[in-house]
Amino acid sequence: MTKKKSKSSSSQSRTLLMVAGLLILFIIAGVLFGWDQALNMAGQLLGLTEEPQTATINEGQPAQAEAPSDQVDEPPAVAVEEIAGEGDYYQVYFTNPVNPFDDVTTGGVDDYLVELINSAQTSIVAAMFELDLQNVADALIAAHDRGVDVRIVYDDEHTEDDPQMEEIIDAGIPATPDERSAFMHNKFFVIDGKTVWTGSMNITINGVYRNNNNVIVIQSPALAENYTAEFEEMFNGEFGPRSPSNTPNPVINLGNVQIENYFGPEDEIIPRLVELVSGAQSSIKFMTFSFTHDDLGEAMRERAYVGVEVTGIFETRGADTEYSECGYFIDAGQDVRLDGNPYTFHHKVIIIDDSIVVIGSFNFSENAASSNDENLLIVHDPAVAAIYVQEFNRRFAEAVVPTGGGCKTD
Repeated sequence: MTKKKSKSSSSQSRTLLMVAGLLILFIIAGVLFGWDQALNMAGQLLGLTEEPQTATINEGQPAQAEAPSDQVDEPPAVAVEEIAGEGDYYQVYFTNPVNPFDDVTTGGVDDYLVELINSAQTSIVAAMFELDLQNVADALIAAHDRGVDVRIVYDDEHTEDDPQMEEIIDAGIPATPDERSAFMHNKFFVIDGKTVWTGSMNITINGVYRNNNNVIVIQSPALAENYTAEFEEMFNGEFGPRSPSNTPNPVINLGNVQIENYFGPEDEIIPRLVELVSGAQSSIKFMTFSFTHDDLGEAMRERAYVGVEVTGIFETRGADTEYSECGYFIDAGQDVRLDGNPYTFHHKVIIIDDSIVVIGSFNFSENAASSNDENLLIVHDPAVAAIYVQEFNRRFAEAVVPTGGGCKTD
């Protein structure tokens, strides 16, 4: 006759099985995530540790926690935001204008640029649409004086009223002006052939301390090679449509991250952006100084028609003109707003599915696409995209819903 197992024996068996299962899970977690993380997970499961209060944006990247909602709109003492995010290959910076504005013009994002210039050992090439920051001019001259090969291209129309470019040229730094009616609209620096500084921020007091702007600094010799090649064309007088489309590394892979790099007007930037937004699955967010390109606007609205969430912020000036895409978004029922900065909202950013971010000097306009010298990056990295989503959320919260019909406020 077979004996029935006692309740005590059955309970012990279940306990042993549970312990064995937990041990197996612990070993698997240790192999996949590291033993410190496995111990932390085990502690959480057993109620011995608390859940972490901030999530890591991406493995290998430092966590960047969103500021508490009651602090987001509180202006700092000076018009600067510290490093908004950084990882193995990048740093991201945002300007943070004080409103109402004061006379503080130190301690801003330009300090990071000066630090980068001061670190140069062999070479600096720079393309500047505008320049009136004395500390940047002084740093470039000091680099030249200590033997660094410094060269400049600039847009003559937007530097002629400021003495800093004249000081640079008088110091013996070679500089080539773009004397066309179209713009040399870039704002980039390449340091020692390995570090690229680029974004929407002009090298001016307004650009740093009054306007909303973004900068990304990327450590990549391949990307630096691209920007140096573009610089050499302009330095030799090949501006605008005369510049050849010959980027050495149009697609760069940094580990698991892919970066696409384009220069206008020689590259077909708008068709690529249309293709990109047409593939959006869940969301499109944009921040724009100028958005007048019909093809790109229509591509976004088509995605909205099939359920993709489309939201955006327009610089108020120019948003209500016949050329702006703002009115079309309003008519289509998308939640677009007018910026809350009394000066200038100067971002040129598109974020796709919170995982891909478009950044650079490129306004979403026909002039940018066909005549101005521009640069653009498409960064396929959820970590970088998350940092820009935080900036979007901050600016969206302070933006104004258009009223009274059209893209304007009463």
